[in-house]
Amino acid sequence: MCAFLTPLRPAGMLGPSNKSDDTLGPVWPHWGMRMRGNILARLLLLAGALITAPLAHAADAVKIGILWPLTGNAAAAGQAAKAAAEVAQDIVNNAHPELKGIPLADTAGLPNMGGAKLELVFVDHQGNPSLAQQLALRLITQDKVNVLFGAYQSSCSFTSTAVAERYGIPFVIGDSAASNLTGRGFKWLFRVTPIATDFADAYMRFFDDMKKQGKAIRSIAVVNENTDYGTSVGDAIEAAAKKNNMPVAIRIPYSASSSDVSAQVLQLRDKQPDVVIFISYTSDAILYMRTMRSLDYAPPMVLGDDSGFSDPSFIPAVGDIAQGVMNRSSWDVGKPDSTTYKINQMYKAKTGRDLDDTSARNLQGMLALADALNRAGSTEPEKIQKALRETDLKPEQIMMGYRGVKYDQTGQNVLASTYLIQLKGKQYEPVWPEKSATTPIQWPVQSAQH
Repeated sequence: MCAFLTPLRPAGMLGPSNKSDDTLGPVWPHWGMRMRGNILARLLLLAGALITAPLAHAADAVKIGILWPLTGNAAAAGQAAKAAAEVAQDIVNNAHPELKGIPLADTAGLPNMGGAKLELVFVDHQGNPSLAQQLALRLITQDKVNVLFGAYQSSCSFTSTAVAERYGIPFVIGDSAASNLTGRGFKWLFRVTPIATDFADAYMRFFDDMKKQGKAIRSIAVVNENTDYGTSVGDAIEAAAKKNNMPVAIRIPYSASSSDVSAQVLQLRDKQPDVVIFISYTSDAILYMRTMRSLDYAPPMVLGDDSGFSDPSFIPAVGDIAQGVMNRSSWDVGKPDSTTYKINQMYKAKTGRDLDDTSARNLQGMLALADALNRAGSTEPEKIQKALRETDLKPEQIMMGYRGVKYDQTGQNVLASTYLIQLKGKQYEPVWPEKSATTPIQWPVQSAQH
């Protein structure tokens, strides 16, 4: 008789019998095999059910490819921006209800994408536009990122955004200011930061205010590094000066990799402008301050156009000889109970220093991007692009001194703005416009008083 037809074990029996009963003896081995077979069958059925049932799993991460100069002459700025991006990632990926008003701060992940987290993929273009182009291609084709972000130097943003445009991948710029970036008719490029023309217009309004206060500004000088960033901002300042009848005594383009700027400083000393505007990266900004000191040249006012003057290494290197130097900025730490102060504390806990304007603008850019990703509710490029176009963040939703974030047809944030700060002691203080000032303007600069 087949084992499966063997009678079941008599009720009440709890285990196999030890008796050598000729009738029952052969039944118990078959009973044990049958029970094991039933258990195995049930396990197989359960496993099948688990396989076919919908699995509850975490939403896939959204990959953001980020291009910055993590080594090379601008490494300090690139590393500071990297830390800022990681703070933004923390704000989005983890709940921070204390950051009132900041979109996505009070939740963990992107709610409209099932709580998906931001995954940041950093690459180092070393300040080389060709390398930035190659790395953008790698991020898109190999790393399969959903969106690109970067790239500090405008020349590197220029080449890498062209790759994103060709592949139909959104690219968000948090810091690069050259006007030509958004002047190419691109559809996948979105820039959060103010640009060259914004800065130039702000400088002219500042000069008008200073004249009303009795400051003598008979002429200005423009000194710019000669890549896309310096050239674009320099051109914008010259155009704005002409429009406002402000004489430009001299325009001095130079290479940011210069090791000697004595000739340029002697040219400035010969022309005697009342304000010198430097559009410089880090090493050259430091070099100019040291050379001016060694040649005993100090104009009444020095105005740095962010970049090198905002770099974390600038004040430690030349802060003692650059007292009174002005700079542009859209960032202010704020009062201890403010959202900006709390964000700055997060950054300071990570790096040991405060946010500067460049790193703060990148942090804001990442938060604005995350807001768009959440509203897109998808990693499909077209949906992200649409959400970016529809961005309309109000002043109370952002951490910068912008009037908001809203892009025009070129992808430029039309609500971006800036104000001016002045180096006093070991930090910059807001001094203009008056409504944003925390301390009076010192004019002329301290180093000029001798």
